[in-house]
Amino acid sequence: MGFTIIGPLTDVETIATGRGIRELKRLQKRHGRGRWRKRKGIARVRLADDTIRLAELHWDEATGIGRKEFKIKRYLD
Repeated sequence: MGFTIIGPLTDVETIATGRGIRELKRLQKRHGRGRWRKRKGIARVRLADDTIRLAELHWDEATGIGRKEFKIKRYLD
């Protein structure tokens, strides 16, 4: 993951659930069956070069499994 989340996730929204997630089979095979949701939110992140930026993050999350596969979608500052 080339970054570390250093602040709280804010403005969290659900983008897709269940079969609306394009990679549902891969998620279930890799992390286990669960009620998967694709989510997005905003947080401060520390990049690999120690730069701190505000970014929009997307990730997959399931009850009992947790948050997996964070991605930076865009920088907000």
